[in-house]
Amino acid sequence: MAKEFGDRRIRANAVSPGAIRTELGGGLNDEFEAMLAAQTALGRVGEPEDVARIIVMLLAEEGAWINAQSIEVAGGYII
Repeated sequence: MAKEFGDRRIRANAVSPGAIRTELGGGLNDEFEAMLAAQTALGRVGEPEDVARIIVMLLAEEGAWINAQSIEVAGGYII
């Protein structure tokens, strides 16, 4: 898509979130959250705002040269 739409200045990127604290699937209980946080380099699960900041950056002028990328927003999960 990035190559096909690039001449129209349309960028195509993907955001791949890791463990994010949401209510999806019933949310996280304390034990499961602790297990996920222990496997993350930053020592916590992500917040929806962590993902939102990346999306905002991609849409802003700061992200104008980013194209054809999959950006993992996972805090260093299982590295």
